[in-house]
Amino acid sequence: MLEGYAPGFSDDALSMMTARTATDRAGFVLRLLEPGMRVLDVGCGPGTITRGFVPVVGDGRVLGIDLCPDQFPKESTVDFVAASAYALPVASESIDLVFAHALFEHLREPALVLREFRRVLRPGGTLALSTSDWSRAVLRPKTVNVVAALRGHYLLRRRAGGDPFAGKQIVGHVEQAGFADIRSHARFRPDMPYRDLARYVEARLDAALTASKVDRDQLASAARSAWAWSHSGDGDFSQCWIELTAVR
Repeated sequence: MLEGYAPGFSDDALSMMTARTATDRAGFVLRLLEPGMRVLDVGCGPGTITRGFVPVVGDGRVLGIDLCPDQFPKESTVDFVAASAYALPVASESIDLVFAHALFEHLREPALVLREFRRVLRPGGTLALSTSDWSRAVLRPKTVNVVAALRGHYLLRRRAGGDPFAGKQIVGHVEQAGFADIRSHARFRPDMPYRDLARYVEARLDAALTASKVDRDQLASAARSAWAWSHSGDGDFSQCWIELTAVR
């Protein structure tokens, strides 16, 4: 059931995650929050987004949940708990808003997680998701090396149990889970510089090639393409994020 986390926890991945803030990544959620609300952030990572909810909910409660507690800050006004998205340590119908950023692209069974989100939300409670869709990512130039390197990157995501194109499916999954008043829009964000993305992909392909006993030829070819990409000129990269809200 449990998936691997394809990005890993190397310095570049942790730097990317700790740079995220509620203002940048969850502006659409901040507009929904009110004082006194009980908010759950699932797959919260280091909690830099989670902490941004606290000033808005005031005397309410913000709880961050992630499988990897080593990321949690040592001191925080937020409660952090190590747990799986498939089995939330939260009472049924006790949460006003469930939020998840960059979670569903790493899930093997999104329907089961949505069922669990629906369980903990009170009737009328809000679901808020931000899910990437690599099929709509904008890369210029998008050379043959970029395409080949990303194909290897997608392979690693799928081998870890995720779906790099999860944003394309998320509305359908939420609808099938029984949520109502589903609203979504695409937001394009320059998550990192073009060549930084190339180095990020190259590092993961190199690590996978060292550890893997399968798909070695495909990974080696993708790693060579990533090296060529990372040693080429600059360009532009914007990731596509599907931001969705729905009602329990």
